[in-house]
Amino acid sequence: MEFLLFLLRRVAWSLLVLFGLSVVIFIIARAMPGDPVRLALGPRASVEQVEQLRETLGFNQPLIQQYGIYVTDLARGDLGRSLLTEQPVVNDIRQTFAATFELVLSTITVAFVLGVPLGVAAARFKDQWPDNVVRIIAIFSAVTPSFFLALLLQILAGYVLHILPTTGRLPPGLAFSADDITGLITIDALLHGRADVFLEALRYLLLPSIALAAATMGQIARITRSSMIDVSSQDYAEAGRAFGIPERIRVFKYMLRPSFVPPLTILGLEFASLIGNAFVVELVFSWPGMAAYGVRTILQKDLNAIMGVVIVSGVFFVLANLVIDVLTGIVDPRIRIRGRR
Repeated sequence: MEFLLFLLRRVAWSLLVLFGLSVVIFIIARAMPGDPVRLALGPRASVEQVEQLRETLGFNQPLIQQYGIYVTDLARGDLGRSLLTEQPVVNDIRQTFAATFELVLSTITVAFVLGVPLGVAAARFKDQWPDNVVRIIAIFSAVTPSFFLALLLQILAGYVLHILPTTGRLPPGLAFSADDITGLITIDALLHGRADVFLEALRYLLLPSIALAAATMGQIARITRSSMIDVSSQDYAEAGRAFGIPERIRVFKYMLRPSFVPPLTILGLEFASLIGNAFVVELVFSWPGMAAYGVRTILQKDLNAIMGVVIVSGVFFVLANLVIDVLTGIVDPRIRIRGRR
């Protein structure tokens, strides 16, 4: 019962955040300078054509009515029509979201697989050379801009060593469509039994994933190290050492779990933010994702597409935080108790 109340509170806050997001992004989109209808039709369009399209889109109505129409359509899953592509925004996002989602999943996996062991090793050998090496790696990865690292990896791996591809999701000559199941090439390749496609997709994912994961990996390593050091000073950790529990069991069974809450929170926040902030790496690697699509819509002031991208990113941000709250509540029940108070 306690956990159910905890979950209901988190869901209620999530819905409130999404409502506030819809209001804010609607106001910002309408306050942006420039006429989106004129940009869509071009400078040679007549005044009558501009006014006709403005009336068709409902931009000539009061803002309150425009917002009411927008929320009603949003509840039906209708994000409007893009002025840039002249297609429903839902279709544009459906075509580009899978690429970004796959890249973000790969990025989070790389950051987790590398960051947590590095943090554990740094805490295990505190103030020794492994700790110093991990801290240098963490600081370097955290302060290096993702676009610079992306360009560096692209030059080294693609043009100097010629070991990895640098653009796209698959080789041009490889015939495979991932649109019929999930849109994630790696998952769909496994479902179709195409090991060759799966391996090629991993090769194309590697460089952009590393470029995006570097900063997150550094944060996870540093936070895991700090959490492990704090937990190691607790009484039960000292008691485990006094009773002669093997170091490996003490570290991974009794110290890592309570230390995992801060890194788990960082993973959730990074996962949500990367959905909308991966555009730099996507542009460098010509990755056909939603983040790059969002940048193009902003430059063209495509209001419906802008709001659609932000709403989708916001939904995943809220869902990621909700999942992280639930997972941290499971890992550390004290969080549920604090939330109840």
